[in-house]
Amino acid sequence: MKKIEISEKLTLQLIASTMHLSKDFGLTYKQIEKDGFTIDEKIENLLVSDSKSAIAKSTGLATILLSDAFIRLQPDIVLLLGDRFETLAAATTATLMNIPIAHIHGGEITEGAVDEQIRHAITKMSYLHFTSTDVYRKRIIQMGEDSRRVICTGAPGIDNIMNMSLMTKEALEESLDWQMTDPVALFTCHPETLKSGNPKNDIIEILNQIEKSDINVLFTYANADDSGYIINQEIEKFSSKNLKKYKVVKNLGQLKYLSAMKYIDMLIGNTSSGIIEAASFYKPVINIGDRQKGRLQNKNVIDSTISMIHKNIQKALKNDIIVEYKKIVNIYGEGKASSQIVYCLETMPVALKKRFYDL
Repeated sequence: MKKIEISEKLTLQLIASTMHLSKDFGLTYKQIEKDGFTIDEKIENLLVSDSKSAIAKSTGLATILLSDAFIRLQPDIVLLLGDRFETLAAATTATLMNIPIAHIHGGEITEGAVDEQIRHAITKMSYLHFTSTDVYRKRIIQMGEDSRRVICTGAPGIDNIMNMSLMTKEALEESLDWQMTDPVALFTCHPETLKSGNPKNDIIEILNQIEKSDINVLFTYANADDSGYIINQEIEKFSSKNLKKYKVVKNLGQLKYLSAMKYIDMLIGNTSSGIIEAASFYKPVINIGDRQKGRLQNKNVIDSTISMIHKNIQKALKNDIIVEYKKIVNIYGEGKASSQIVYCLETMPVALKKRFYDL
């Protein structure tokens, strides 16, 4: 967004929606504004309930409100990242209003979440594609997209690690009002939206495994997917038992999150940041369950069932593992994605019509 703002050929228009405008998730639109950006439209579409029906209704509401926003803003292209339900709403709206789409992070696989289907659907609605690895680029071409419109840029999340001035440990602890006593983990766990069973039982057992491991934990909230509220409630309840060992922050924001990743001993959960960004900090990741199953992994990722979390935490704390991870070169790039994406937006033609590209 910063590179778009300074471009002589592009103008940035920004729409914030869903969790950014929710008090339950920290009203993070304020962080966007604090970073110096002007939000052109705010789309309040998130229903209080986190049931499957509520998620579907939130998506529909986003589609309605975004259509009005696009009429007012008249964008020439809509730039989207990822695979959230509100991103699907934006892609659907743009497609039906004949606005070309550029999509970041297509071609990836996450077998444990409905994000999988959403991501591929957005790919087929998009004209330009910016992928995080060459494997994902080839997969998008396999889906019928012309290779000339599919560019491997690496993951933009790595750019932040390379370019942001991260906080000192002392400044981070002061902002959190919590001491990061070793060993300490950063925990982010989202619902597995394609998994049957009881999500409450799963998160309780995950937290029991963490308690058994006797590590200190900085918790962040789950997202607004179906059952996200259940996870957040159990995290709050668990952490209240020992406020010295456990700290809950609804949303750390980019600066605090990346700064925390620098000083922790490991990351625990099932978030994409464990798969993509953590390797650039050489941190071990306990990746729980199937939410991220199918994504390319660096060697620092330790896949784990719930029952094996305690054992894998002990493994991640071993000195030989830590030394080995220092050799990692992140497969998701070196922090140059944003420049490539903006250059392509400046120079590549966009259109609505596209032919299916047969292999």
